[in-house]
Amino acid sequence: MRILLVALAVIAGSCAPSLTEDQKFESLAGNYIGALLRMNPEWATTLGDHRYDNEVSDYSPAGVAASRALAAAYLDSVKSITLGGLNAVNRIDCRILRTNLEYTLFQIDSLREYEWNPMNYNPGGAIYVLLARDFAPLDERLESVRHRLIRIPAVLDAARKVLKTPPKIYTETALQQNTGTIGLIRDELNVYIAQSGWTAEKKEALKAAQDSAVGALRSFGEWMQKDLLPRSTADFRLGDELYRRKLQYALESDISKEEIMKRAESDLRATQEALYETALPLYRGFLPKGDTTDKNTVIRKVLDKLAGSHPGNENIVERATGDLQKATEFVRAQNLVTVPSDPVKVIVMPEFQRGVAVAYCDAAGPLEKNGQTLFSISPTPKDWTKERTVSFFREYNDYMLQNLTIHEAMPGHYLQLAHANQFKAPTMVRAIFSSGTFVEGWATYAEQLMAEKGYGGPEVRMQQLKMRLRLIINAMLDQKIHTQGMTEKEAMDLMKNEGYQEEGEAAGKWRRACLSSTQLSTYYVGNIGINDLRTAYEKKFGPSTGLKTMHDALLSFGSPAPRYLMDALGL
Repeated sequence: MRILLVALAVIAGSCAPSLTEDQKFESLAGNYIGALLRMNPEWATTLGDHRYDNEVSDYSPAGVAASRALAAAYLDSVKSITLGGLNAVNRIDCRILRTNLEYTLFQIDSLREYEWNPMNYNPGGAIYVLLARDFAPLDERLESVRHRLIRIPAVLDAARKVLKTPPKIYTETALQQNTGTIGLIRDELNVYIAQSGWTAEKKEALKAAQDSAVGALRSFGEWMQKDLLPRSTADFRLGDELYRRKLQYALESDISKEEIMKRAESDLRATQEALYETALPLYRGFLPKGDTTDKNTVIRKVLDKLAGSHPGNENIVERATGDLQKATEFVRAQNLVTVPSDPVKVIVMPEFQRGVAVAYCDAAGPLEKNGQTLFSISPTPKDWTKERTVSFFREYNDYMLQNLTIHEAMPGHYLQLAHANQFKAPTMVRAIFSSGTFVEGWATYAEQLMAEKGYGGPEVRMQQLKMRLRLIINAMLDQKIHTQGMTEKEAMDLMKNEGYQEEGEAAGKWRRACLSSTQLSTYYVGNIGINDLRTAYEKKFGPSTGLKTMHDALLSFGSPAPRYLMDALGL
């Protein structure tokens, strides 16, 4: 409450009539972000603000109410800002801030995910981020770990009081991740403790917090299994009304779900045709006398042949590391975009984060100094059968792994986010509230760009087109599942028959689609936006301007939604 009262006092001062509109906005934005990070310490740590590394968020109903009151108060003040009185950068950032404030209120008032998503209370990330990044001496970071471990029982107690009737798939995934978090704190943390310079007395204090946290997590797991899971009866589907509203906020776009579907269905057919044209010469090389009249057969046989060459759990990180080096050399040689010097490291995805995506790019936060980007890849879960594991690696074969490395690292997420961290503005709005639509749009465009330039030959081009089918189908699944009652069988058939996906990949995507409404649409809508920007740029300045000049310009504004960049680029 004290934070809220201070924030309200600051709002009153920042709206003084003697200030210019730019000064009003910059003061409001700075004070809101300061209050927001203070209320969300784990997020602050991830962004690189380490003032609150000893603390955790207030997950109680009082904490939710305070978050709502803060957003509502600042939204009223931001609405009073005259956009026409702002400079070009602030004008975009004011719109971004207003959208995010409205989204916060929508999430609290309408989605109410804090009542039905037990994964929100997984404390693993709050601990892991302190261990994985060398932003301070290990002994200092371990002290912050100790403080957060002490606070874990209170977080889990709040979850018990707030959670009502989650969808079953959410509770099942939370149970899986809870096991991973126990392993992180009980086992993996010991590796860091052994490397520390702590005295025996300090280590004993940390062990007491460690044991308490593990005990609380075990108890919470038992509670989820015996109490929460039996009453996890809610439908994971958002329904049309909530989905439409969330989609608008998540995409920061006015494009309707009907328009997305219309474009996706058209692009699906065009991409399948391009896939066939790419497969044909490879097919003739494999089967010189084979029948080429059935396009579906040609595509499947070529993809099946390429899938036979694949990594395994024991070497996927090593392979991805080599692919990253090759892709970096190619980008430099082709002069496609300025390559950042920030370090990037390929790692095995921690177990507590598994169960949703196969890989992710964990970039250093915009407030981090000398931070390292982590390209994290998930091996198959230990309880998978041999057949499902083989299916997974046939999907993520040697050529698909190259494409995945392009998407997550070079010149995809890692490169784009490194450029974004160089953007400077009067406020931190654009850095804090980056657009997933732009971020995923750029990464999928990066795949397209590398294939366009011949990277990896037709074999990688096959995987890029297959991935393009996936991003198109992602958008279709997203709305069909959450608004049209699409069944698991229907989703699996669409992915396998129209997208040529392996059984394991399709099963994982069904689960992810159930757990992540609207996020799967960001890839396709973002890709449309980036390609539209390239078309408009080349129309105005001509292709002779050069890709590097265009890409550097496109990436120079941080990570705002594509809708804002037409004006920013003067298109």
